[in-house]
Amino acid sequence: MDGLTLTDRPARPHAVVIGSGFGGLAAAIRLGARGWRVTVLERLDRPGGRARSFRQDGFRFDAGPTIVTAPHLFEELWTLCGRRLADDVELRPVSPFYRVRFDDGTWFDYSGDAAAMRAEVARLSPGDVAGYERLMAASAAIYRVGFERLGDVPFATWRDMARALPDLLRLGCWRSVHGLVAHHVKDARLRTLFSFHPLLIGGNPFAASAVYALIATLERRFGVHYAMGGTGALVRGLVDLIAAQGNAIRYRADVAEILVHDGRARGVRLAGGQQIAADIVVSNADSAATYRRLLPARHRRRWTDRRLDRARYSMGLFVWYFGTSRRYPEVAHHTLVLGPRYRGLLDDIFVGKRLADDMSLYLHRPTATDPAMAPAGCDAFYALSPVPHLDSGTDWRAGAERYRAAVARRLAQTVLPGLEDCIVTSRVMTPLDFRDELLSERGAAFGLEPILTQSAWFRPHNRSEEIAGLYLVGAGTHPGAGLPGVLCSARILDRVLPDVAAHV
Repeated sequence: MDGLTLTDRPARPHAVVIGSGFGGLAAAIRLGARGWRVTVLERLDRPGGRARSFRQDGFRFDAGPTIVTAPHLFEELWTLCGRRLADDVELRPVSPFYRVRFDDGTWFDYSGDAAAMRAEVARLSPGDVAGYERLMAASAAIYRVGFERLGDVPFATWRDMARALPDLLRLGCWRSVHGLVAHHVKDARLRTLFSFHPLLIGGNPFAASAVYALIATLERRFGVHYAMGGTGALVRGLVDLIAAQGNAIRYRADVAEILVHDGRARGVRLAGGQQIAADIVVSNADSAATYRRLLPARHRRRWTDRRLDRARYSMGLFVWYFGTSRRYPEVAHHTLVLGPRYRGLLDDIFVGKRLADDMSLYLHRPTATDPAMAPAGCDAFYALSPVPHLDSGTDWRAGAERYRAAVARRLAQTVLPGLEDCIVTSRVMTPLDFRDELLSERGAAFGLEPILTQSAWFRPHNRSEEIAGLYLVGAGTHPGAGLPGVLCSARILDRVLPDVAAHV
């Protein structure tokens, strides 16, 4: 650690947080509330990471997360700062949670209303109502274990995993999410509808453990919400909390290396050469990138380059942000436009790593709830298509516009008639952008794929197994992707930090 001195420290211990995604911002607030001096380093020119926002031609867009569940996890961060979330950010419930259009033209309004959901199931498949009720009971049981009991457990040792396994096995979590759903309901459309949730966190419903079936109960219990002004309003609120604690975020601060002295993280070196001393380092960067790019190989025994090469990564995303000169009032806030294939398409994405001709889309229309996201008389949208990560070999530089046009045709044929004639602003994001802007391994949008052998103790640990004083938060560590998972990863710091303070 040549050139780095730790003399003349302020009395308060110093934490460096790499990255200002939701995990990094939440970690900074929790550290600040415990008395740490915190410096957040963000390589881009704005906060948020995958959750950053941008403006274009009078429209406002959220680049990433759009679905807010478990709002109490945000409220907790405001409470730590002696403030109320509602004073800074308005969270507005969205109903239905999702409007789903199947390829045969039938629709399903997915909501948190138990009676309405039974009626929707009965409308599509009367014989599956009882099975649906059993499925929701199974989801609730998994939620009580997987989220309430284990959501903020560090899984620092194999014993933590051993203690959890009996309950997980009893609840059938050895099955895939689709396997659990198929055990209870028979209609193919309903099997798709109730098993798609792992895709929200980068998982294949046919491979992700049934533990992720808890998401259905999480949504029913807390609802699906939208932050007025976009998800960026939550990012801005968290940034303000950090500033009010007297801590700082530095932008265009590209971390090149985590510095290690006597087997302990002691700071970072920026790409420009500046070294910043710290008592601990918290990385909100992609977990694979944290180890491969930032921690020299001589300090790694478990997460070697070879192991990272052999790991399985989530799918990539193609995201098209666009605005229209007209409004589509009949389109819900969240719409799923499903294609003709389900398992076949997912096999192409996750197994064969092939970019298929058909697609399923998530369409976000924030102006359904917040017209201020677009100029008067206009609508703002983003359309998200799951695609293979960069191992597919797809040339996105040459093919992005062709794929965008295919997405536009699909939307015009299904839910946005006349779309081609009213587009007034457009921008795309491909797996290349995830790799180059967000440093996501292989352009995978959610980091490591959430399969059983890459979950909990098998995932990169919240307290690094490699060196003391290094901690991980965000989608790439336990409990995983999605806003609740990312916020819980920062919550875990409260469990693992006490034995750090003694060594500072």
